[in-house]
Amino acid sequence: MSADVARRIALGAQGFADPRPVGEPTRRHLQKVLSRVRLLQLDSVNVAVRAHYAPLFSRLGPYAPELVDEAAWSHSARRPRLLVETWAHEASLVPVEDWPLLRSGAKRQGWWKGHTELAARSPRLVEDIVAVVKELGPVGAGAIEKALEGGGPRRKDHWGWNWSEVKKICEFLFGEGVLTTGARRGFERLYDLTERVLPPEVLARRVTAEEGARELVARAATALGVATEPDLRDYYRLAPERSRQAVLELVEEGVLEPVVVRGWKAPAYKHAAARVPRRVEGRALLCPFDPLIWERARTERIFDFFYRIEIYVPAAKRVHGYYVFPFLLDGRLVGRVDLKADRAAGVLRVQAAHAEPGVDHGRVAVELAAELREMAGWLGLDEVAVVPRGDLAPALSVVVR
Repeated sequence: MSADVARRIALGAQGFADPRPVGEPTRRHLQKVLSRVRLLQLDSVNVAVRAHYAPLFSRLGPYAPELVDEAAWSHSARRPRLLVETWAHEASLVPVEDWPLLRSGAKRQGWWKGHTELAARSPRLVEDIVAVVKELGPVGAGAIEKALEGGGPRRKDHWGWNWSEVKKICEFLFGEGVLTTGARRGFERLYDLTERVLPPEVLARRVTAEEGARELVARAATALGVATEPDLRDYYRLAPERSRQAVLELVEEGVLEPVVVRGWKAPAYKHAAARVPRRVEGRALLCPFDPLIWERARTERIFDFFYRIEIYVPAAKRVHGYYVFPFLLDGRLVGRVDLKADRAAGVLRVQAAHAEPGVDHGRVAVELAAELREMAGWLGLDEVAVVPRGDLAPALSVVVR
């Protein structure tokens, strides 16, 4: 297939060939997006908007963030929990029914394994933390530490973000699936026992590593449409040997179809149910952690768009900005904007705006300005302001004014 066909398949798989809903999006619209993307990555950066809210705005337009909050961190008989936090691509919200797959052994061991020695050295601390969560949960790490005052190690060190040993053990237990997030206060994770968060039938399901890998690769293929084996593996950060074997088995089962994409160096696989949209129209701002673009090599391969997040690059050396949103217009990435939500002033600030080579600056500016206004309204901001930085900034500033 041509690279253009592969691009349209990928966009269709991620929901960008569908029109945005008329009227206010509902829980049903949320579920439709989740059936495509399969997970929402979490990230602590809040310079514009939290990462787990942004992909839904990109696909649905303005919606109530409470849809996500209720799906992930509240539960009632009438509205059961749809999402649970665990390590998937990174720390992510995933459908509750996918929990057994991610606990099957198909994934690579995560960074929390670095705390295994601490957990083995401090079994009493592990037991005490679980006991406190059982008694007080959902509860934050700071409150757990206060509850444990007077016993166990309280020494701070300089590892990572200078977490205490209590926080390290909490994250170890989170990574191991003993704890998950029962609720959030702001963005603070409030731990609870997984057995109190997930339905018994989900916890009771046992999945082998091989079965887990097959199902996760199949889900990744649904989300990506057409992909190389490393693309499929990366979606859930699977162990390479598990992923490669799963791809072979899914090809034999007819779930994946081997294809050659012109211009791609590696073999590719198309999900048998993936459709080829005749055209992709519309616009969207994509946060750095959107599943359409989070794998940067794939983004460059599909869109001819070189993209790197520059948060950790010194300000003087940044090319495009601190927290840059690529702009999708009619199926192509045509520009990028560095965004900051100035909540105190009520302004969505465009710190820089750059266009891709060969695009019509005037048309891109008009469409981008409209999307920025929509995002500002969604975030509760009154206006959009453009800093004169980047080759698209002059045209965008005129349209915004």
